[in-house]
Amino acid sequence: MTTTGNSNFLPTLYDISEIMSIIPHRPPFLMVDRVTEMEPWKSIRAYKNVTMNEDFFRGHFPGTPVMPGVLMLEAMAQTAMLLLNFSYRDHLDSAPTEIKDGVVAKDVKNRIAYFASSDKVKFRRRVVPGDRLDLQASFLRLGGRLWKVAGKATVHGQRTAEAEMTATF
Repeated sequence: MTTTGNSNFLPTLYDISEIMSIIPHRPPFLMVDRVTEMEPWKSIRAYKNVTMNEDFFRGHFPGTPVMPGVLMLEAMAQTAMLLLNFSYRDHLDSAPTEIKDGVVAKDVKNRIAYFASSDKVKFRRRVVPGDRLDLQASFLRLGGRLWKVAGKATVHGQRTAEAEMTATF
């Protein structure tokens, strides 16, 4: 991890090795290539390079490859999971009190968050081979057994997808 910047917002770089050390997903279901920025316990930015080699393009759709919307949703969810885990691993000292004292937060590294729900899901633009899918996630609610995040995905600054997602441990 490399870090620069002021004390509130830390531009951070986590590469694929660190990402794979944090979440259990593996290719072809690993949907985040790199974390570029993170404000611990608040928000994160990451990306996925979308290539023609993605397995899902073989059937979605032959001759007109389009990234499935559900995989954009999954990419946003994985990004949110990275926010939680990197915040816990590298910034526990700055965690809000409800996190430090919470049952779940005391053992994040040995737990997997599972998708519980998604709301306000919108798909706005196609994602095709050669695109870089920029991902953002920010916490809406922390602590307890349910955590809520807002996710957004863009390509070249144009919104491709957005959602509010809830995870449970």
